[in-house]
Amino acid sequence: MNYLKTIGINSNQPRGRGFNHPYDIAISSGGRIYVLNRMYPQSTEGIRIQVCDLDDNWHGEFGNGPGDSKDSFRVPVAMAFNSNDKLFVTDEAFHQIKIFNTDGDFIDAWGGPEVQDEFIQTPAGICINSDDSVLVVEQQKGCITRIDPNGNIIGKFGTPGSLNGQFNLPWGITVDTENNIYVADWRNDRIQKFDNSGRFLMSIGRSGHNDGQLYRPSSVAVDSEGLIYVADWGNERIQIFDDDGELLNIMYGEATLSKWALEWLEVNKDEYSARKNSNLAIKDLPSHLHSPYHVSSQTEHLFWGPVSVKLDKENRFYVTEHSRHRIQIFQQSKT
Repeated sequence: MNYLKTIGINSNQPRGRGFNHPYDIAISSGGRIYVLNRMYPQSTEGIRIQVCDLDDNWHGEFGNGPGDSKDSFRVPVAMAFNSNDKLFVTDEAFHQIKIFNTDGDFIDAWGGPEVQDEFIQTPAGICINSDDSVLVVEQQKGCITRIDPNGNIIGKFGTPGSLNGQFNLPWGITVDTENNIYVADWRNDRIQKFDNSGRFLMSIGRSGHNDGQLYRPSSVAVDSEGLIYVADWGNERIQIFDDDGELLNIMYGEATLSKWALEWLEVNKDEYSARKNSNLAIKDLPSHLHSPYHVSSQTEHLFWGPVSVKLDKENRFYVTEHSRHRIQIFQQSKT
């Protein structure tokens, strides 16, 4: 993978350009990048979806929160576009999926705390398969729910546990070109693969910190060649596997300053000067700070909180980092 660029800058403001703990992105058919800002647990004002593009243009925001209105969020988690450019957003605290158009106009909502038949509970990861049915992770229930384009539940699979086909706090989900389903089984430290009917096919990874092992994977993406990209969140890295589950590559991040950051530093000369005199890539940390978390927190170009992985139609690869409030973008090498 070749590093292309970084988009984003941390913002202390609840409105305007700049990310605040981004947790996921979705890319429209027109190439615009929709960024879900989840905010800090202790300060949730500023929850929203921002819109930007690969050329660093900022196109506005919508879905402001926290709130209980039809077009706001409490604890948003993940997003996905369907073939008609409808944006589906999960809200685990409100037990709901909200739907918007590309302009940010509210269209519909499925579920909610007032729904008596427990339509969905704590929805987390979400993806869309080729027939536009929606696959959503119900985190606390430990299952995957399939919903048709009209909002009707048409199937479920999975139960809580650690056996094949079971889940323990699952999070991210995606499908490949054949509609096989991949789930980031967060607490079980693995990726599980299923066919389109929910039949278990394969498990990737086991708990640990060595190459090929996973610790709290939060997201998964599959490219057109069948390569599997895993946000190994607890290990602060991305691991790439082939379609047999064999490890191919490990990525730790290569971030440079974004255009937004450079523009801010040009205006704030004192900050720019202090930055130039700072050591932002500490190599000799004390022994008690050798965990992946501490190394990443002290080394600016590395992934820190790589919570989401996504691919666009050009097979560009996007890594969203909630702790550094940015997106690192890569392109597959030509062979």
